[in-house]
Amino acid sequence: MNFLTAPLIADLFLLACTAIGREEVEAGTYGADHIQPIYIMLFFISLAYIAISIDASGLIRWLSLKVLQKGGSRGHLLYFYLYCFFFSLASFIGNDPIILSGTPFLAYMTRVSANIRDPEAWIFTQFSVANVASAILVSSNPTNLVLSGAFNIKFIVYTANMIVPVVVTAILYFPFLLYYVFRDDALIPKKIQMHELPPGERKTPVNPNVPFSKGIAPEDEDKDTEEARLLSLEEVINPYLDKRSAIFSASIMAVTLVAILAVNASSKEEHPVFWITLPAAVIVFTWDMSWGWKHRHETRKVAAEGRRKIEERKREDAREIFNEKDGQREDVAVDGQLSSQQKVEQSADARPIPDSDPCDYDSSTATGTETKSDSSLSHDKPVHDTPDANEAAETRGNGEADEKVEAVAYEGRTKRRTDLETLMAERWVWARDTFPTATSVLSHLPFPLVPFSLCMFVLVQALVSRGWVTVFAWGWNDWVQKTGTVGAIGGMAFISVLLCNFAGTNIGTTILLARVVQEWVSIHETSGNYISQRTFWATIYSMALGLNYGAFSTAFSASLAGLLWRSILAAKGIPVSARRFAIVNVRLIAFTMVVGCAVLIGEVYIVRKDVPYRMQSSAGGG
Repeated sequence: MNFLTAPLIADLFLLACTAIGREEVEAGTYGADHIQPIYIMLFFISLAYIAISIDASGLIRWLSLKVLQKGGSRGHLLYFYLYCFFFSLASFIGNDPIILSGTPFLAYMTRVSANIRDPEAWIFTQFSVANVASAILVSSNPTNLVLSGAFNIKFIVYTANMIVPVVVTAILYFPFLLYYVFRDDALIPKKIQMHELPPGERKTPVNPNVPFSKGIAPEDEDKDTEEARLLSLEEVINPYLDKRSAIFSASIMAVTLVAILAVNASSKEEHPVFWITLPAAVIVFTWDMSWGWKHRHETRKVAAEGRRKIEERKREDAREIFNEKDGQREDVAVDGQLSSQQKVEQSADARPIPDSDPCDYDSSTATGTETKSDSSLSHDKPVHDTPDANEAAETRGNGEADEKVEAVAYEGRTKRRTDLETLMAERWVWARDTFPTATSVLSHLPFPLVPFSLCMFVLVQALVSRGWVTVFAWGWNDWVQKTGTVGAIGGMAFISVLLCNFAGTNIGTTILLARVVQEWVSIHETSGNYISQRTFWATIYSMALGLNYGAFSTAFSASLAGLLWRSILAAKGIPVSARRFAIVNVRLIAFTMVVGCAVLIGEVYIVRKDVPYRMQSSAGGG
């Protein structure tokens, strides 16, 4: 069971026991109360394709290299540049591309540095600052989409209200990290010593989206070997960049974001924003497919060459293992205390080392085959082979090793079934070789977010129909009446961060809390006792802060980005335990939320008035 299957099983169980019915499923899928799940998912997936396509072009890795070169060997300056770079980029394209590309870059960078003891400071900073920055634009995070849709907030209005708390948080957050949390020089050295590629090792960069383009098996890329370290170093200081695709995708992204803001701000009627992002994603997808088809001969050649190198390496490893085992059997025969009769019986198998030159002996050539030369056998002493016999035995040994390796490979091939699964796998291999960029982007799209979110929408709708959301709304109402606007900001910030860790990531928390606040507004409208605009918008924007910042709180499952971040680090040989994640992030989330909420308190008291809030009259006003 995981984050994808758990809500689905819960929905099926509730349907089976008739606790929910068609109304809840329909409302949780097609939408209710200004929340339209399918439209939100279409918007986010289509925009994510453009963002990940920019990453696949190599632009983020190339820009990271330029930042690295700008910082040079000065550790604190490089840390500052990377901090600003990740914050700026995540503000526009969201946190997912930063996690996908920035995390491997930092893993490689810290690995090829001679005096960075632990990558903790760099990876935790990148993850947290990407989530802080994602609070600025609605398009940067699906939680922002749900929130703006639930309360009819114009995208430009949302950004205008969020940009000040987020930017102030980012400004104060940097010195807090550098001089307090990660002040140890072993984490962020004042002077970084980077390894350099040996002369002649710099090669023409190859497209990393092409399968096996590095000529090394994926499971061997992150091993602590000399070859893996050289590949890591080359990945950092000699990245691949497809300039045309990078310029095209970045231009489409910029035009799309401007169009979204302009249409959303100027339109008086509510139009689905995926009407803009979906055509833009189709355009970028068409470009990626066309680029792949145009360069298909090159990419297929690179993939074939990579597979050939990997196959050769596997054959060599298999041959070494085979000959190693045979050599061990020889050592037992030679070194054991054998009787004279045993010496005669083993003399054909045993092959002593020639006295002339130790370098002439290759233990990997021993095979344990018998040499049938009766005239050379003696009961008194073993007979040394002649050089010609040595060469013949070596040839036979290698031949037998090759035959055994081939037999294993042939057996694997003959056992493969020709069924639909096999055919689909072969078609996918062909597609990856022919359209490497498009298939790479598709494989990294957050498709699991779609069924997960839809199932969570249905679960929350079940709480609405059974009256639980009303109970929660009354509880929230009592809290606000006792604590006022400041209590609303602090209470909602705390609840949203806490629930991110327990209510099905920040997506599930957004859906639940949005319904609770909607019900809270309905309670007051029914009673005629209206909420003040200051208190209402303080609640909404403190929720936005908590939902975005809550992704780096105490559990990986607080966000899908956290789960992705952990899996990438684990693949790069940097395991982060749940305990360490919580210990480091407790200080980070406490500081950022205190700063963000303090700024938000000042903002709502300056900008907002203490006049009644009405949802119908405030649509889009935010």
